[in-house]
Amino acid sequence: MPPAAELDYKILYEQSQIRIVALEQQLHQLQKMIFGSRHERFVAADTNPSQLALGMTGDTLIAEPLSKVQKITYTRSASSQSQPLVHPGRMKLPDHLRREEVLIEPGQDTTGYTRIGEEVTELLEYKPGELFVKKYVRPKYALPLGAGVVIGELPVRPLEKAMAGEGLLSQIIIDKYVDHLPLHRQMQRFDRSGVKLAYSTLTDWVGNTCKLITPLYEALKTEVLQSGYLHVDETPIKVMSKEKQGGTHQGYYWVYQNSLDRSVFFDYQEGRGREGPVEILENFRGYLQTDGFAVYDRFEKQNGITLLHCMAHARRKFSDALNNDGPRSEYVLQEMQKLYAIERSCKEQGLSAEQIQAIRKEQALPILNKLGQWMKDQYIQVLPSSTIGEALAYSIKRWDKLTLYTQGGRLSIDNNPVENSIRPVALGRKNYLFAGSHEAAKRSGMLYSLLGTCKLHDIEPTTWLKEVLIRIPSHPINKIKELLPNHWNM
Repeated sequence: MPPAAELDYKILYEQSQIRIVALEQQLHQLQKMIFGSRHERFVAADTNPSQLALGMTGDTLIAEPLSKVQKITYTRSASSQSQPLVHPGRMKLPDHLRREEVLIEPGQDTTGYTRIGEEVTELLEYKPGELFVKKYVRPKYALPLGAGVVIGELPVRPLEKAMAGEGLLSQIIIDKYVDHLPLHRQMQRFDRSGVKLAYSTLTDWVGNTCKLITPLYEALKTEVLQSGYLHVDETPIKVMSKEKQGGTHQGYYWVYQNSLDRSVFFDYQEGRGREGPVEILENFRGYLQTDGFAVYDRFEKQNGITLLHCMAHARRKFSDALNNDGPRSEYVLQEMQKLYAIERSCKEQGLSAEQIQAIRKEQALPILNKLGQWMKDQYIQVLPSSTIGEALAYSIKRWDKLTLYTQGGRLSIDNNPVENSIRPVALGRKNYLFAGSHEAAKRSGMLYSLLGTCKLHDIEPTTWLKEVLIRIPSHPINKIKELLPNHWNM
């Protein structure tokens, strides 16, 4: 074979091998998405308790061959000294629940008997939610000498022209946006109770309720964006579009969370371009924590903004690379697990921001410095287009921003706080599939913002929303912040 032809053959062979590796990784990712667990916490096959100690360094792991595999066997034996487990007994039912007492007398005449005690058995029971009619009766009185007529004034209602009260309105909204029950299923439930409500009626009620609480949403937006530390992420939402007959438009919620004061703001945009966050964050000053999406890169150059990245996203890259290069991926995941162990320890001890910052500099920073250099050394030994190569490149490129959290005790190691606030949207769209219009998507973002902030403050959302709908029609606009969940005082 001529030398030139042999060279071409080798190049084609190498390209085919690279292609095979890439396809194998795609297959692995698809299998993981379909069958794999979404739990991210990494536990290596050869983990032992001493490896989880915070003082451990990576020297031992690097010194060992990366391909070394240790087989562990377990022997289970029964102990003759073991004591039988004592059952804790039935759970005590909460005291705040209403008790409906049923007295059961013996099936015989007890006249002349002495009562010596009683046996009490409690069952947890349930009655379906009740629809009822609140009837306002206002007597009319004629004044003496024909001076006129007097009648009591109706209380202010959330929606003056609607026949729905604040309790029903709040329950419809909570059922959809907290418990993910679409309006058409709620309509069917009302029908089973003998009350026929048109779907358009329910959507009008939700829409008009959103108009009523719009000032509250704007106040929340202002407060969130005045924070000096924001987590940002985006999530898709399908929207019915007039431009696409029978099809949907891919819109996005851009989510901004202040994890320090526990408040979250959803902003609906028709696209995933930079226009949305650029407008929203125009006057923002402080720390901005994001994933590696390129749209956020421009904020690095914006005056007054310090950009951080998310360690959890970097960790996922190496989790995905386990099937491609197990030894290297496991080493990185073990080192990152030490970082998260430091964070858990600080949280469990309830340390102050100053104490957390000191511990991070003492314990986490050395791990990060060694791991960052290790990644650079390993990157030149792997195929750049492989999964492990891409994982290493992702972290190396962003390492300064991934480690920046150690410079402040109030900063987070990752962007998980905002991702947790996005989960209700992911659950909801599995049930209601799409928003009916761009305006409906905006209204949904409003409700996700307010109800998500309720969740962050452990406020029961139905009670909060019902009380807000009672108060807001007559509440002074300059004191609207008093009704926000993060300022709530019943």
